[in-house]
Amino acid sequence: MDSQTLRDNRLVFYEDLVRDVNRVLREFLKLSGAKCVLLVDKEGHMVTRQGVTRDIDMDTISALVAGSFAATKEMARVLGEDEFSVLFHQGKTDNIQLSLAGDRTLLTVIFDEATTIGMVRLYAAETAKRLTEIFRHHEQKRVANPEEHAAANPDLSDGFVGTAKDKLDDLFGG
Repeated sequence: MDSQTLRDNRLVFYEDLVRDVNRVLREFLKLSGAKCVLLVDKEGHMVTRQGVTRDIDMDTISALVAGSFAATKEMARVLGEDEFSVLFHQGKTDNIQLSLAGDRTLLTVIFDEATTIGMVRLYAAETAKRLTEIFRHHEQKRVANPEEHAAANPDLSDGFVGTAKDKLDDLFGG
């Protein structure tokens, strides 16, 4: 795969997109009564989170969420489904629900027995739809006005990549 293809396929979250996502996640928490909500990409990286979590390692949770979703996608394939769009894990006190939001992100909700699972499911489904619309809107805006978008949302440039490669070559004698 060439560098242009990688660049086109990467999942990038710009500041204005994350701001819009956070607004929707805060609204979800208010309506659902959940403790915490995360947006995780399918590679296991946490994009953003809202709400309160004890001493939970969010990087580990994010990686495990992605792994769980990948395993379940394979189970769905074996059963003749494209994928399961919602997963639910129930514990003694804490529960976690994963919902596909867009093509490459997972809405991850952590809640306890004080929260009604029906409320979480109802509002998570609506939130996943809203997030998908936000992703689509921001992508259309980026494609329609790439120069304007780049100026408002600076990204790592090829110059940075080249400089980083040079530094690594210096470090490892390449």
